[in-house]
Amino acid sequence: MSNIVAIVGRPNVGKSTLFNRLIGTRKAIVNEESGVTRDRNYGKSLWNGKEFSVIDTGGYVSKSDDIFEEEINKQVLLALDEADVILFMVDTEIGITDLDQNFARLLRNIEKPIYLVANKVDTNERIYDAQEFYRLGIKGELFCISSANGAGTGELLDQIVTNFKDDVVESTDHLPRITIVGRPNVGKSSTINALIGEERNIVTDVAGTTRDSLYTRYNRFGYDFLLIDTAGLRKKAKVSEDVEFYSVMRSVRAIEESDVCMLLIDATRGMEAQDLNIFHLIERNRKGIVILVNKWDLIEKDGKTTIAYEKELREKIAPFRDVDIIFTSALTKQRLLKALEATIKVYENRTQKLKTSELNRIMLEAIENYPPPSVKGKYVKIKYITQLPTHAPSFAFYCNLPQYVKDPYKRFLENKIRENWNFTGVPIQIFMRKK
Repeated sequence: MSNIVAIVGRPNVGKSTLFNRLIGTRKAIVNEESGVTRDRNYGKSLWNGKEFSVIDTGGYVSKSDDIFEEEINKQVLLALDEADVILFMVDTEIGITDLDQNFARLLRNIEKPIYLVANKVDTNERIYDAQEFYRLGIKGELFCISSANGAGTGELLDQIVTNFKDDVVESTDHLPRITIVGRPNVGKSSTINALIGEERNIVTDVAGTTRDSLYTRYNRFGYDFLLIDTAGLRKKAKVSEDVEFYSVMRSVRAIEESDVCMLLIDATRGMEAQDLNIFHLIERNRKGIVILVNKWDLIEKDGKTTIAYEKELREKIAPFRDVDIIFTSALTKQRLLKALEATIKVYENRTQKLKTSELNRIMLEAIENYPPPSVKGKYVKIKYITQLPTHAPSFAFYCNLPQYVKDPYKRFLENKIRENWNFTGVPIQIFMRKK
């Protein structure tokens, strides 16, 4: 991929605010506390007819013992390596700090276009204060901006796009979106890292490491789709921090925008109430589902363990049981490829369109053998069936008395559809319409 801009600097200088402004959406979480952004966050921007990718990074801190800061630094270095243009952001309000000087020392060894961006220049007086940043020894022009209100960002973008080729960045809008969801610390980021074969997302033993929803393109083994890593979803009562609240919001939004969700559960803990809540959230949004039982390598097994575990899971998720359950391990990469295959199959199931003639032939025969029960001496006659043009599979049954068809019979119709066509992992909607 060409035309990549990386926004770097010490913590809390306004990198995520500028990132959100450049891509035109509030994708990255912004908070006044330091160290909110951790992983590399990608977005698309367009200026003067040139499209480019923007990378938001966490704040770089040198010589730190903090486990998060060490991992953030690795992500920053990866972003520097990947980028074509680097924006080194500093804070005019505070001035030059030791962290700025240490990071400038690192950047001086990089042979790429680097622009020094002085943020929080909200008044003309601040422009004079910003001149001290020339002491950092970064070649090129100093740009005074305010990422909060957008002042000066136009001149900065004009300069950035002069470094780009006219290559058209391929759109990813048409690709299937596969979101990995689950409780905190079940191994979502580890699973993505194992699938793509690189340390794309930060992994620690601390619950709540991932905050933003992170998009990664997967293009291997004949597959091409977007993998989305999300923050762990806890019970609302346990969410106390503002940052975590926004993380949870992003995760729910990622579910709503996805095609298929991989629900990760911890094999050592089984399916708990919160896992079930997430499952029902996916089901309510009519998204495809694959259940991955992660950390399966930690379970003591005999010949019947898998069967018993799967049976217990299906009882908990009833009545929607037609879901693939795959036992995986992100650590040993066990059955991860099988999980991918199952996920892509669910996507195909979700997008399939049935022929109306075939649908009517099979379903009307099944209805004739088992007609809807009479209510108050009145008989329901179903005359015609069609699949509706919706994103998730929906079927309309046209009949004389739709109000008398109850949920048990709708479940019977759904089961008949599943018997004749493959809708594994896909919630189905049944509508009764007046004819």
